[in-house]
Amino acid sequence: QVQLVESGGGLVQPGGSLRLSCVASGFTFSATHMKWVRQAPGEGLEWVAGIFARGLAPDYADSVKGRFTISKDNTKNTLYLQMDNLKPEDTGMYFCARGFGPDAGGQRGQGTQVIVAS
Repeated sequence: QVQLVESGGGLVQPGGSLRLSCVASGFTFSATHMKWVRQAPGEGLEWVAGIFARGLAPDYADSVKGRFTISKDNTKNTLYLQMDNLKPEDTGMYFCARGFGPDAGGQRGQGTQVIVAS
């Protein structure tokens, strides 16, 4: 069955960095577009970034463009999200999901918590 396992979240000060990982199994990862979505406390799901199956042509929500980088290692079945210059408004639960976006739907893992606070 499809399994997505996110990790790498934590507490970081504004301006700091985190690198999230998502290990995928149960489907052909190398043939699957992938995305990151997030959910801030009390809010709905928001699409953050998407990447095509071969790891090309990433796209980002305007709120993270220039600060976040999505990447995909098809040899490790792993999706990444490098997050730099983090802001308090980036706080939330981050999930990986199948599909490119910009919708935020689809099967997700359990998520990893990111808290940006001083």
